[in-house]
Formats: sequence, structure tokens, C-alpha cells
Amino acid sequence: MLELKNLCLEIENDNEKINILKDINLKFKKNKIYVITGPNGGGKSSLAKTIMGIYKASSGNILLDGENIADLDITERAKKGIGFAFQQPARFKGIKVNELLNLAAGDNKVNTCKLLQDVGLCAQDYINRDVDSSLSGGELKRIEIATILARNLKVALFDEPEAGIDLWSFNKLVETFEDMNKNKETTIIIISHQERILNLADKVIILADGRIKEIASKESVLDKIKKNDNCRCGDICQKGGTF
Repeated sequence: MLELKNLCLEIENDNEKINILKDINLKFKKNKIYVITGPNGGGKSSLAKTIMGIYKASSGNILLDGENIADLDITERAKKGIGFAFQQPARFKGIKVNELLNLAAGDNKVNTCKLLQDVGLCAQDYINRDVDSSLSGGELKRIEIATILARNLKVALFDEPEAGIDLWSFNKLVETFEDMNKNKETTIIIISHQERILNLADKVIILADGRIKEIASKESVLDKIKKNDNCRCGDICQKGGTF
């Protein structure tokens, strides 16, 4: 289980201290799907990056199976079984897609072709491609998600995985999250505004102004979407005040 206790994140910008996360208390159970949503600038990505160790918390504890990992760096947290898929993935010059997937898998035996199919990519077209500027942002994102699927993780974090991918690939991605939840014991945490992603959630966490505003059922949140006359695209309205 992953637990956040009184977690705060403060950054300095132009000699001014800004509170990004304010006293976050959350518990994430094993083999559950959590979707974090809310207005833009509310701290969603910062929370995920703080869990991963990309940002170091200013105060508070991050407990993974009872162990406080708040002082561990990103590499040490990855070794503990936490994985992160960025909204804007990195490029790796000189590495083939197949090599990257096998590197991510480590000692796990994986079918790299199936991993690519799971994220909506034709294995034949991509397995020997370089992970470089020849790939679009959407292609890179799907490959990065495949690297997360290749690992045997305790916690998998996805920052807006639907951004920049086509509808068919998005449908495959939804199926992949469902399969991951069914076949693994991984805690899945997804940052998203998308209604179909929200519909996967065991719990929806609404974050705004750096604070937890509500922990709700997906039914409750989806009902709010339907009642919001200004939101007609199937996504949660990203303007402040929705919740």
C-alpha cells in the first residue's frame, strides 16, 4: 500500500516561495485504480512527480508498504517498484524500441510485440525503430507506456496518458489499463480529465489549489460532468470552480 502523510511541496520562483502541495493525506490500496483530476494548475502532475521522486517533498512522509521513502531518489524509488509515464516522454538516441522495452523489463520475461500492440502500435513497424526524433510525441508516449507495462510494478503513475494519441489507440489504452488491473497487483494512479479514464477508477481524487478537495466514487464525479452544461466533450471541465 502507498500512503501519503501530511505531504507538502514548496518551490522557490524568483526568490518567492510557492506552495504547490498543501498537507496531502492519501491512501492507495494494492490492485486498485485511482484517477486524479481537477482544474489545471491544481498540483496533479506535481503530486505524481513527488511520489516518483522527481520532486522532493518539503515535508511529510511517503510510505510504501510501511517504509518511508520520502528521502529516496528517483532511481531508488524505481528499484522499490514505482514507475512513471511522463506527459512529455524523453527520447533516447541510439536505442531501438525493442532494446528499450527489454531494458525496462529487466529480469521479467516479456513479449515486446504484445506490449506494443497493447498500446496501439503495430509491432512490425516499431520494434526496430530508433527511439529518437523520427517518432512523434504520440508514438513516444505509447512506447513509454509500454515500458511501464513491461515492469512488475507496485505503483504505476500515468500523467494524462490519453494526450496526443488517436481514438483507436486510446481505446486500446483503456483496455490495457483494464487488463493490467485484472492480471497484476499494481496500484494504478492516472492523472486525467477524460471521462472513459474516470470510468475505470475505483476512486476519483479531486485536487485543486494544491489540496484534496474530494475523494469520490466515479459515479458521483461522472454525474457532475453530466450536469455541467459547459462541458460537452466527455472531459471534466478544466476551469476552476467545477468542483
